[in-house]
Amino acid sequence: MTVAMEKPETTEAAPPVAPARSVRKVGRPVVIAAILVVWLVLFAVLRGKQTLSLAVADLTDLHRWINDFNDSIGANRNSNPLFLYFFNEIRLVIDNLVTFVQHLISQPSGARPVPQIGWLGVVGLAGFASWALGNWKVALLTVAGFTFFGLQGLWQESMDTLALILCAVFVALLFAIPLGVWAGLSDRFNRFITPFLDFMQTMPAFVYLAPLTLVFLIGGASATIATVVYAAAPTIRITAHAIRNVSKTTVEAADSLGATRRQSLLKVLLPMSKRTVVMGVNQTIMAALAMVTVAALINAPGLGVNVLQALQSLDVGTAFNAGLAIVIMAIVLDRVTTAAAAREENARNARHDLTKWRPALLGAGAVVTVVLIYLSHTYLWAADFPGDGTVGSHIASATDTVTTWVQDHLSGMTNAFRDGMTNGLLNPFQTLFTDSPWWLVGAVLVALAVVLGGWKSGITTAVCVGLLVATGVWSDAMTTLASTIVATVLVMILGVVFGVWMGRSTLVDRTIRPTLDAAQVMPPFVYLVPFLALFGATRFTAIVAAIVYGAPVAMKIIADGIRAVPETTVEAATSAGCNTWQIITKVQLPMSRSALTLATNQGLIYVLSMVVVGGLVGAGALGYDVVAGFSQGELYGKGLAAGLAIVLLGVMFDRITQAAARRAGA
Repeated sequence: MTVAMEKPETTEAAPPVAPARSVRKVGRPVVIAAILVVWLVLFAVLRGKQTLSLAVADLTDLHRWINDFNDSIGANRNSNPLFLYFFNEIRLVIDNLVTFVQHLISQPSGARPVPQIGWLGVVGLAGFASWALGNWKVALLTVAGFTFFGLQGLWQESMDTLALILCAVFVALLFAIPLGVWAGLSDRFNRFITPFLDFMQTMPAFVYLAPLTLVFLIGGASATIATVVYAAAPTIRITAHAIRNVSKTTVEAADSLGATRRQSLLKVLLPMSKRTVVMGVNQTIMAALAMVTVAALINAPGLGVNVLQALQSLDVGTAFNAGLAIVIMAIVLDRVTTAAAAREENARNARHDLTKWRPALLGAGAVVTVVLIYLSHTYLWAADFPGDGTVGSHIASATDTVTTWVQDHLSGMTNAFRDGMTNGLLNPFQTLFTDSPWWLVGAVLVALAVVLGGWKSGITTAVCVGLLVATGVWSDAMTTLASTIVATVLVMILGVVFGVWMGRSTLVDRTIRPTLDAAQVMPPFVYLVPFLALFGATRFTAIVAAIVYGAPVAMKIIADGIRAVPETTVEAATSAGCNTWQIITKVQLPMSRSALTLATNQGLIYVLSMVVVGGLVGAGALGYDVVAGFSQGELYGKGLAAGLAIVLLGVMFDRITQAAARRAGA
């Protein structure tokens, strides 16, 4: 009998299942690189076609329509009800205010050959005000600075500039502080006004001038109104921020004690936010100084006229002397308002036996100031600054000597550097923008906006591109765009290098930051002077000045971003064996992406404003169009269109970088 052997049970193995393939998301840098490669390929094929180039003297139908519109406004200015009862009245009020302050401190008044308050009274009044608002150190700085204006031979010009600043800041604060309080108290109004503030702070100072001259003509009134519009935004924004950051428990405590809304505002919110509001006033004063110097383009009196005329005639010595006066005024005004913001805190920390004498000393100082004002009003020696400005002549002469030496001995090096950068970097990059078909550049900009900032940024960019084409200055806009991008890239390189260094070292930060603060105080005009001596009147001069102007803000933002990276994260990376380079590139910079994007945003805005101002020293493009529009009546329409193009570039840059910053911070 055969016994059947039972086969052991075997478990059949299931067929192997192929692992699911993970879909790898294409990184943003790869997409950007692909867009740029496609652009370069199409540029090689389509170069020089549909570039929308326009000669300097050529006008489009839009430009001619603007010229005709400007002429019709001029013809009907005194008959049109809108001008007769509104715009002309505003201009008259502002003009009377400016004239009053000028007659008070800078210009002859009526039959008097000198102002109502002469130099001695102005110096005494400025010193006393600085002491009352700040401290005795700031008062000494103010007296020394104002006296130096006279020694430079620029007393009247400096007082004209100060008069415009005082008028503009006074009018700006009348509107800005109430609007800021309203925005701080009302979420709805804050949401409504924020886009307008963003827009106002995005526009370079240059751009405000052309449309306002259309309505208010050229002169001090237009300059003051432009300054008011330009300078009001910081105070509105900072006041709203200060009101919103008052402790809620303090407000609730006041409400529980029965305080009305008015009492809560006057007794709690405003007193507790006073220091921050004063810092907003500081920013408004600095913005006003920057604007009134640029406003020399529309015949605003003051130091800006000296700088503008010197730049146009390539007189570096005179430009440096006037620029130095602007810097000194900026430093004095900045230190006074900064000291005013910190005075109460410093007084609390000071010894009681020193502060108790302050009211008596201020009273004595007020008496001395009144005596000085009387003397300056009564006697010619105290009214008209003595001397013939020999200090200023020596400064201008020394500057010319240094400039001549630099041009004789360093011109080979500086010209080689300028030509190398221009031919090796600027020209090829500019050619890529200006010789590509307009629709190709527009498509690339929209695609980059979508990749960096999302669909909303892409839509905004598409609208801006369409409007840029409509302005008729597409080619000049592309030249300005190329220069701005090159300068911004170099600004970010400097910003990352020095920002990381400052963020990682407290000693370096304390050493460099005061210089950066001082650099941000100076108006854009001033930056052109030294580089005009080094590189001559070329667009490279404007680009280098733009880099130096935009770098400080980028450095400070990046330094703060690096410092904000948690110490525990850095320590963990160190304990894991990372070296310094790895910590910077793998930890600190990636964790500071939002700060890097914000620095790019601010750097772009600063650079754009300076590249446009560079139209005064040969930068050409949109800056030249705006300047030519002020000086040549037939080009007014083109200049106004160029101003609109600058606004569109600023809005486009701002929206893309802000959206990218939000993405980075998400």
